[in-house]
Amino acid sequence: MRLRIFNRCGGICHISQRKIGVGEPWQLDHVVALVNGGQHRESNLVPVLIDKHKEKTKIDVAEKSQVYHKRLKHIGIKPKRRKMGYRKFSGQVVKPRWG
Repeated sequence: MRLRIFNRCGGICHISQRKIGVGEPWQLDHVVALVNGGQHRESNLVPVLIDKHKEKTKIDVAEKSQVYHKRLKHIGIKPKRRKMGYRKFSGQVVKPRWG
């Protein structure tokens, strides 16, 4: 399967558009990431160089996080607020009670 995908794309990295050299490490990447609704199909896979793949994965995860938080806001779910201490007028710090 890896060879079919490599040949289909002409041995070119999908992200950098550079020819993948002999012996150069590469991986398969989902064009539309699985976390963002992509499918695990051969048509959604392309060869990419490892360093470029790491960069794209970070972008995909950040996009998923943004979509998730927008969705929560859209349906009216607010994130849980973290309890924080506060400072009295006298300067004394009051710690939150957990429990």
